[in-house]
Amino acid sequence: MSASTKNLFDKVWDLHSVGTLPSGQTQLIIGLHLIHEVTSPQAFDMLRERNLKVKFPSRTVATVDHIIPTDNQLRPFQDSLAEEMMSAIEKNCREFGVTLLDLKDNRQGIVHIVGPEQGLTQPGMTIACGDSHTSTHGAFGSIAFGIGTSQVAYVLATQTLAMNKPKVRRIEVNGQLGKGVYAKDVVLHIIRKLGVKGGIGHAYEFAGDVFDRMTMEERMTVCNMSIEGGARCGYVNPDQTTVDYIKGRPFAPKGADFDKAAAWWLSLASPKGARYDDVVKYDAKDIEPTVTWGINPGQSVGIGESIPQVATFDAEDQAGAQEALDFMELKAGQSLDGLKIDVAFIGSCTNGRISDLREAARIVQGKHVKPGIKALVVPGSQQVREQAMQEGLDKIFESAGFEWRGAGCSMCLAMNPDKLKGREICASSSNRNFKGRQGSPTGRTLLMSPAMVAAAAVSGCVTDVRQLA
Repeated sequence: MSASTKNLFDKVWDLHSVGTLPSGQTQLIIGLHLIHEVTSPQAFDMLRERNLKVKFPSRTVATVDHIIPTDNQLRPFQDSLAEEMMSAIEKNCREFGVTLLDLKDNRQGIVHIVGPEQGLTQPGMTIACGDSHTSTHGAFGSIAFGIGTSQVAYVLATQTLAMNKPKVRRIEVNGQLGKGVYAKDVVLHIIRKLGVKGGIGHAYEFAGDVFDRMTMEERMTVCNMSIEGGARCGYVNPDQTTVDYIKGRPFAPKGADFDKAAAWWLSLASPKGARYDDVVKYDAKDIEPTVTWGINPGQSVGIGESIPQVATFDAEDQAGAQEALDFMELKAGQSLDGLKIDVAFIGSCTNGRISDLREAARIVQGKHVKPGIKALVVPGSQQVREQAMQEGLDKIFESAGFEWRGAGCSMCLAMNPDKLKGREICASSSNRNFKGRQGSPTGRTLLMSPAMVAAAAVSGCVTDVRQLA
């Protein structure tokens, strides 16, 4: 392939390729390895068993997020397993010389929020983490992969990863988004159209003027959920928005080094005429505030639409659609507008950033959570929390009847005390609506933007945010 037709993915892949393994896979150098308390303990044990060290501790950064309580964070944690995991990562990072952003460090937070806000995430990098939503970092023009525990051990020991090279699909969204339509709606729309398996074997390049106009935080939301469409990763080409976001952050280059790095970052963007395996295009005017009705992120509708008839799905998807309707106690042809909720959750690596909290606060200001609704706001990092408090967002939320919590993953996956109970229905700004995802095997999750969650909290039911904005 000529240099003039290489897209960003091809460029970064080739720059980090060590060689081809006998399996046919490529061995890639990993520029940044992020770890957390859930998928790292077994990986460190694997190193001990083989008497291995961490190859490049300076390229490994740890934080704690999944099991961290967001209410009472006093040690020891009430959950003995959470305390065991916390103690393990503290011990492992001390022993192997890895930087740990723990609860005493004001840089602590969800791993995919901490990396970008610290300037660790930069264009042209390869990034790996034992968490599926590592795709978030692709917003910066890096290629970022979620990996399993055995692969975490492999990266710790060798700073490389063996991978099959995916195809590249360019997804263009052009036009003007309507009022009340956010990045979360855009990516839910894409997943709905392409399907939760549509991206298997692909990297997604998000392009078009809608993504060009997005802030970095909005791009992170989109790339975060590319994995929910089956893609191996997702990315946006770096531009001046990217450069401006990184400048001045703690781990960003300084002075002349930054200028040199910025020029290189911009040169990585896919050129006109770049080669792709597939290109799909969507019109921004077709996207409205979107809500999931089922048990995977592809089962969604615009707030003005009704749940589709099962017969309209492809034959192989019809059983899954019926299963979702039965589990959610919904019917084909039903509108989600007005569906009562029990819990409202604003947070997660998808939508726990300062811009998400600002939008939600704008919706709830001067209003109050409907009686009987449990409503939580969980900042994605200690720094997001601190900034929100400086802006008075915590007071707005608390006055409206929300619980204002510490930083962590919280109710996104409920590996902590924040869980649904029984058949509760949760309006959630997180990324997955699988059965049992939020802590109750029978709990029900409706994915939507933080603004839509805020609207649902004060209305007591799923509500078109455009009616409140």
